[in-house]
Amino acid sequence: MRRPVIASACRIAGGLIAVAASSTVGAQSGADTQAPAELETVTVTATRLPSPAFDVPASIDSVGGDDLHGNSLGVNLSEALPSIAGLLARDRQNYAQDTQISIRGFGSRSTFGVRGVRLYLDGIPATQPDGQGQVSHFNMGSADRVEVLRGPFSAMYGNSSGGVIQMFTADGSDEPIVSGSVAGGSFGTWRSSIGVRASLDPAKTIDYNVNYAAFHTDGFRDHSEARRQSFNGKVGWQLSTDSKLTFVLNSFSAPNAQDPLGLTRAQFDDKPSQATSVATQFNTRKSADQTQGGAIYDWRISDTQSLRVLGYYGERNVEQYLAIPISAQANPRHSGGVVDLGTDYGGSDARWTYADLLGGRRFSLVAGVSYDDLSQQRRGYNDYIGTQLGVKGALRRDETDQVYDFDQYLQASYDFADRWSALAGVRHSSVKFDSDDHYLANGDDSGKADYSATTPVAGVVFKPTDALRFYGAYGEGFETPTFAELAYTNGSAGLNFGLDPAKTRNAEVGMKLRLRPKTEFDLAVFQAKTNNELAIASNSGGRSTYLNIGHTRRQGVESSLTTELVRDLRLQLAYTWLDATVRDDYQTCSGTPCTVLNATVDSGSQIPGVPKSSAYGALNWGKSAGWNAELDARYIGKVAVNDVNSESAPSYSLFGAGLGYIFELPHWRVRNFIRVDNLLDKDYVGSVIVNDGNGRYYEPGPGRSVLAGVNLDWKY
Repeated sequence: MRRPVIASACRIAGGLIAVAASSTVGAQSGADTQAPAELETVTVTATRLPSPAFDVPASIDSVGGDDLHGNSLGVNLSEALPSIAGLLARDRQNYAQDTQISIRGFGSRSTFGVRGVRLYLDGIPATQPDGQGQVSHFNMGSADRVEVLRGPFSAMYGNSSGGVIQMFTADGSDEPIVSGSVAGGSFGTWRSSIGVRASLDPAKTIDYNVNYAAFHTDGFRDHSEARRQSFNGKVGWQLSTDSKLTFVLNSFSAPNAQDPLGLTRAQFDDKPSQATSVATQFNTRKSADQTQGGAIYDWRISDTQSLRVLGYYGERNVEQYLAIPISAQANPRHSGGVVDLGTDYGGSDARWTYADLLGGRRFSLVAGVSYDDLSQQRRGYNDYIGTQLGVKGALRRDETDQVYDFDQYLQASYDFADRWSALAGVRHSSVKFDSDDHYLANGDDSGKADYSATTPVAGVVFKPTDALRFYGAYGEGFETPTFAELAYTNGSAGLNFGLDPAKTRNAEVGMKLRLRPKTEFDLAVFQAKTNNELAIASNSGGRSTYLNIGHTRRQGVESSLTTELVRDLRLQLAYTWLDATVRDDYQTCSGTPCTVLNATVDSGSQIPGVPKSSAYGALNWGKSAGWNAELDARYIGKVAVNDVNSESAPSYSLFGAGLGYIFELPHWRVRNFIRVDNLLDKDYVGSVIVNDGNGRYYEPGPGRSVLAGVNLDWKY
């Protein structure tokens, strides 16, 4: 039954493309009597070749301005991304865990952090060399834009790139601006921030942008209090007309964020705001702090050549208290209920760019190398002393884990005909793991593993009119296991270095339409086939083991529309249909505890954590000064929560509304707003914990909530 479904989707997409083509051709025929459409050009750098997003053979979006700094809390990246088709970013209402992000189904299985999606902040990877990442340190107040790349070209970023999300800090402003903001609302939630953007001289030889933010919440759920502090700074130094040096510094702290854990379906139906009883018994919580800095040197060698070199270094510390039964920790192979991680990381990226005419047509070439290294001291402790729970007890694990990657890449673009252009590239990645076990009471778990892959990608764009683009792209990618997935074997000693990397063949075709007034429509049809996908083998007592399975497939259609209905009234729509399924039967564990391969996952089963349909719509009205208002709606379809598809989180629809007023004064700009989310006060599952070994799959979203805030910008 699935083939007719995707075929029907393709026929619908084809019909839309035909209509769009005829419309733009008609519009083109009247060009002699009408002024050309004034299209907003959004230049993106996610393909490493700065280009208008409209002309790139890939699904790519850039979010900035009011979409990034609008009437919102301004703490979680998920607030800025709901209008991007193909991307699912869920605020888990659990600040002991990170935002849950997946792109076209990649990353959906991650139970903590971000997996399968590459993350960057000002060019510095927020994804470790093994593929595990987090976005908690992304500072929204200082950001200029967020770029999201989906589809085949994400493979140009190497390991674990089912998609790419990059945040860029804004440069310092020509006129000095001091900004301050405060927002607060339901569940004891508040956020305050202060920032400065300026240049030290009229020539803007040195410019800077710094921002500090503090956040606190009592939490919608019991045992979910959290607080955060975040600093982000950027200094640009124009050394000469041809060279610039940029320094970036970021620091993040989140002490003792309480973890309410997931709920069973019965617990969710009974009282969504409750915490699991063992969460309070063990006082489950997590503390994290991170500081990183980097430098970027840009040198225009000549009119046709340039060089960019980036270097960075950072430290991250995590201490997390889990709810592991004392009986499970009695197992000599268990590493305890306290996870203690001390991480040092650093790396560099250097690339040379050439841009000139070839045969009278535009041609560019990028060649680069990158190196990323991570060294982690991993310790585990019992989370009890005697009968006292939730305290650090005896040492149970002590090892030094190191992983590094060394990649080389080459990328070229060429306008090979009047209305045709091509973009192609290849990347060779080498990822090496090394674990040195210092805790030998339960055996020596030391080991090594090497993974490598060469991933090609190519795309072509056809430009029948100035307002329409058709494109197609194909690429290959790979994804190694993370150290967390290698951490345990099922019953034997040592790390699970027998796991193979997953390899994906990724293709998409699409169209992009830009019409006046301010109308943008994007449509993409995609398919990704993966071999050796990683899946759960066992999950019990806080220990998860993994295995490679056969084939999986992610295919679907995504579309988005942004248009100005009337003056100052903007409509945004986004829709994703995604069929993410297993293509080969395989054995997994089932039940609680989940310890043996006693269940079959049938071909055609849904990959857990992926809704088949998701949609977003918003109406925004307002000018640069005066009143503004917004109304939005979101829909998430039913989501399977485990591999065997025995349970699912129900579908839901949410509605929100906001009202604000902006004062424009000679030296001040004051923005006030009030916003209400979940207007109908609906109980819903905001995110899921895939394959939870205790059956606690469900993380409820908050009920009706109110948020109010004021933002002040002072220009002096």
